[in-house]
Amino acid sequence: MRVATPCLFHPGTCREAFTAYAGIFGTRAPDITGFDEPPPDGTRPAAPEGAVMHAALDLGGSRIYGSDDVGGTPPAPMAGCNVHIAFPGFHVAKGVFERLAEGGEVRMPFRAEFWTPGFGALSDRWGIRWMVSVEDGDAS
Repeated sequence: MRVATPCLFHPGTCREAFTAYAGIFGTRAPDITGFDEPPPDGTRPAAPEGAVMHAALDLGGSRIYGSDDVGGTPPAPMAGCNVHIAFPGFHVAKGVFERLAEGGEVRMPFRAEFWTPGFGALSDRWGIRWMVSVEDGDAS
């Protein structure tokens, strides 16, 4: 089976965002490689000091990747794209939703829908669009 892994680009805030995501999702610290850590062949693209080349966060069965966009133009907003993540149990999903929403914008409040006891949509404080739900209709 193929797995799609989202890669979230940030305008210089990848390290901050991924460190916060580890706390929000209750996972271990992300693996982060900076542009200042040259590959074995010694080449590396020009990048601002502290910029992240690659970040990986294990979500327990899936991952998200990230990077700082060093192309000189801020990354475009995620129009038409959201990262959906489902959690076992209403209270776990609602807690993650609330922590992701801190400093961001709630686009759809977390509430029961016909397909699940809990679903909500938001843009976090780093501009990443999330959809959070309760998996398999688990109302606990």
